[in-house]
Amino acid sequence: MTAAAAAAAPQKRSLRKSLLLFLALLGPGIITANVDNDAGGITTYSLAGAQYGYSLLWMLIPTTVSLVVVQEMCARMGAVTGKGLSDLIRESFGLRTTFYIMIALFLTNLGNTISEFAGIAAGMEIFGVSKFVSVPIAAALVWLLIVKGSYRIVERVFLFACVIYLAYPLAALTADVPWLEVAKASVTPSFRADGGYVAMMIGLVGTTIAPWMQFYQQAAVVEKGITAENYGYTRLDVVMGCFFAVAVALFIVVACAASIFVHGQSVETAADAARALEPLVGRYASGLFAVGLINASLFAAGVLPLSTAYYICEAMGWELGIDKDFRKAPEFFWLFTLSVVVGALTILVPGMPLLAVMYVSQVVNGVVLPFVLILMLLLVNDKRLMGAFVNGPVFNTVAWATVAGLIGLTALMTLDTLWPGAIGRMVSLVAG
Repeated sequence: MTAAAAAAAPQKRSLRKSLLLFLALLGPGIITANVDNDAGGITTYSLAGAQYGYSLLWMLIPTTVSLVVVQEMCARMGAVTGKGLSDLIRESFGLRTTFYIMIALFLTNLGNTISEFAGIAAGMEIFGVSKFVSVPIAAALVWLLIVKGSYRIVERVFLFACVIYLAYPLAALTADVPWLEVAKASVTPSFRADGGYVAMMIGLVGTTIAPWMQFYQQAAVVEKGITAENYGYTRLDVVMGCFFAVAVALFIVVACAASIFVHGQSVETAADAARALEPLVGRYASGLFAVGLINASLFAAGVLPLSTAYYICEAMGWELGIDKDFRKAPEFFWLFTLSVVVGALTILVPGMPLLAVMYVSQVVNGVVLPFVLILMLLLVNDKRLMGAFVNGPVFNTVAWATVAGLIGLTALMTLDTLWPGAIGRMVSLVAG
């Protein structure tokens, strides 16, 4: 062996070791970011493209920055403290604050879980399967995976589900897309003086960054045993997950804009979007879109109830974890079971106003999120907890700007909920 080859050998071993360690730690960031592209998210992105074409694509850039900042902070807290977010909130701010946050999160997560089973029902009906067949089977599969599986098995299944999101880029690529126009719209801010457009802007941010994500990701980091020493790999996992999730969102908007919007069709749900794609770009793309919807809904139907069980058990100091069982962590598994059962049964009720359920859950998401982020920022800047891992000035500036923006969007959302059309009148007043 030459001297050069001998010198290169340790570098190759070091690179191989780093790659293996990264693959071992891969999971929490990618899973958390991508599960937010659920039935509600896909519906929002589909409507954005179908109703407004490419004009809202620019929103994805600031949303990506906010998503990366928020998810990185909670992952870092989990790695440094070894505790979940609910646990830290209870220890630092007391039981009263924790109780109100938990109630709000439980209600919004229950609404979101119901919408996931609605997505499963809508997606399977495209293939001619009744919701009275698809929903019970989906609920049973989700329950068995979490209750009978280990953390490693569950994580691998979730990571495989992330791969199926590639159905959306494939669906977009089969449409006749003017990619130069897409690129321009992605970096050119635009605005319209009407309440519907403003509401859609709020929806795009609200559906991308949800309160449950912070609690689930931090809990997943802790359960996976990630520490400050190897946190650098987890940070990469978080960033990759956020970018992949937003890229999927972009392709959903593009697919619907390039076909449905151009032909002047109207849709109300993601399932309608899948059906509308068929005569325009072919059954192949329509089927891919439907498969993506079913996968996303089934994926989120497992993660959202799981996140509910995580943060409530952390807040109450109960035993938790997928690697345990009903005997060791009864509250954890009963909370998960309750969420799945209620979510599935609600969809089987005739005449259930699914869109109203999804909308109310998004409103609660928007109201709760700024409070969660403020508590997170106070925690991540506490040197007693984080030591040298507190936020730097640049990160704090971005994070607080995100909070301010979300509070403003929440105020607008609440105003429009209480007084329909108020956003449109305000925008017209400012524009005039």
